[in-house]
Amino acid sequence: MDAPPASELAARLRAQPRTARVADAFADVAGSHLVGGAVRDLLLERAEPVDLDVVVEGDPAPAARAAAERLDGALQVEHERFGSATVEAEDLRLDVVMARAESYPAPGALPEVRPGSLEDDLARRDFTVNAIAVALTASALGTLHAYPGALEDLDERVLRVLHLGSFVDDPTRLLRLVRYAARLDFEPDERTDALARDAIAAGALGTVSAARVGDELRLLVAEPTALAALARARALELHTALHPDFDPRPDLAQRALELLPPDGRDDLVVLAAGCTRFEADELGGWLDALELTAAERDTVVAAALDAETLAEQLRHAHRASQIGAIARAHPVEELAVAGALGAAEPVRRWLDDLRHVRLQITGDDLLAAGVPEGPAVGVGLDAALDAKLDGEASGRDAELRIALRAAGPPPG
Repeated sequence: MDAPPASELAARLRAQPRTARVADAFADVAGSHLVGGAVRDLLLERAEPVDLDVVVEGDPAPAARAAAERLDGALQVEHERFGSATVEAEDLRLDVVMARAESYPAPGALPEVRPGSLEDDLARRDFTVNAIAVALTASALGTLHAYPGALEDLDERVLRVLHLGSFVDDPTRLLRLVRYAARLDFEPDERTDALARDAIAAGALGTVSAARVGDELRLLVAEPTALAALARARALELHTALHPDFDPRPDLAQRALELLPPDGRDDLVVLAAGCTRFEADELGGWLDALELTAAERDTVVAAALDAETLAEQLRHAHRASQIGAIARAHPVEELAVAGALGAAEPVRRWLDDLRHVRLQITGDDLLAAGVPEGPAVGVGLDAALDAKLDGEASGRDAELRIALRAAGPPPG
């Protein structure tokens, strides 16, 4: 691929609303460049990214503050060690960083950084196709800078690391390798593939904190191409390097995703489908180490380890009220996995229809009718809902009659 003329790249920047806003925000900042995946996608003419990275040769703080003002956004985070700041403005997230060089004091350690040139900054990137920058300064807008071989690799759809120790220095790049390969439909070159396999076999991931691995794994399972990325991870035997019991099951995940409603979390379903071989305590501990939230952890554990039992129960539920009594206490992610394990019909019935059924009465109606505050109110409402689900209660009066009968006679 030949480097497009600066005028053409400037036109592409201007044609996309987000990158046009960023170009305006940095027009008077000397040495400012859009860098990384956004430039890669600009050259590939892919969909406009939401997250953008800007490198500034020099102190990025004044540029970030000025950009936040011009974008009518907020300066959210600053990392003094890495010379970076984050700007958020409406649908735009912008990381502004100092052009830097870096070195790794030990395998898997966070890098030691120092101010550097744009060329230094490109040389620290993970893959050549991400080591590309385009000038934002008005006087040089659209001027392209690329690491040697980057444009050729982009043209040949190849992922290539920049140096032999890349995966040893930062083993989280192993997860990025399969994530980018799946997203872009690129293949690692022969040397990169061999280096990845060698790093995995040598236990490179064990030199990185579980929290950093968790950051990358969460990004991976949230991708639309997560199943393809996990298939690539399996081919590299990367999945067992994450945990000996982690075993991606793309067929199970795909069936579950087809059942999952819009209010469900695709990423948690994909992760859960790979965790069905764990023991409960081991899985909970691993997810905690990866720094999932407590709610995310509990959902994944339930979907991974309890869905088989849930599927068996649902397969024997024939009345709508029976399905409701079983399903309503479970997260939709667990229900989707249960459906994928053989209970598709009752799960689909619950998720698409039954869970949306609502009573016309409330607990206040039962209290007004003399039911004492306490468990009897819930018993009455549950009975009315069961009857409505089964088509045996039509209208408010019927619901109230059934609820009062189930709640029992008022005291006295």
